[in-house]
Amino acid sequence: MTRLEAARFRLMLLGAVLQDYQGGRYVVGSASQWARETFGDIAGELADIIPACLLQAHDRARTGHEGVHTQTLEAYGHGLYAVQYEELVAGISGLGEAVRLQGRTMMLVRGHLIYPLRYAKKDVPVTAARLRRATGFRADLIRRHGPSPRQPAFDLDWGELDESEVHPDLELLPEDIQLVLVAYACSMDKGVMRIEWGSAELRREDRYLIWHCHEPLPTRD
Repeated sequence: MTRLEAARFRLMLLGAVLQDYQGGRYVVGSASQWARETFGDIAGELADIIPACLLQAHDRARTGHEGVHTQTLEAYGHGLYAVQYEELVAGISGLGEAVRLQGRTMMLVRGHLIYPLRYAKKDVPVTAARLRRATGFRADLIRRHGPSPRQPAFDLDWGELDESEVHPDLELLPEDIQLVLVAYACSMDKGVMRIEWGSAELRREDRYLIWHCHEPLPTRD
């Protein structure tokens, strides 16, 4: 995708937000101080585009589920996992560079990896976000590229955790890359209910995310 095509795609996404969700939950807004400090002069554009990308990902996943007519939600869940990356890459490709990790294309923007995380299927606060596993790519990514823990870990025997070994794909990322989580609550029936972005550490004893900073992307009731 060329820069011109990417710019046109971003404008299309923003137009879709204004047209399809006017009077609804999502609105275009300005960037916060944290976002400006993190992404500079493109912070506002990112804050507008990212919600539109996730809304489009939900629509695609729901359409896929309806196409296969399954009684369970595997098609929606697996579809959403795949298309969330595709939509974010398509939406912000002109603002950063792509990197291939764990079989998915993700975006590096101004020294930060933008990583989507569907943390809930109902509208609960982002502070309730918890990983399913304490090991694996996602956990290693947060531990290695998230903020330093605010408190030192207790000297306990965690068995399977060996933080000296990380997922091999993470060797593709420079050590100074910082992680920005885009955490969202979403279900097939209710759509995208909440989106926040920020930085968090992973508390290994219970796998909860401990947010150092988190802010909602522009929404209104």
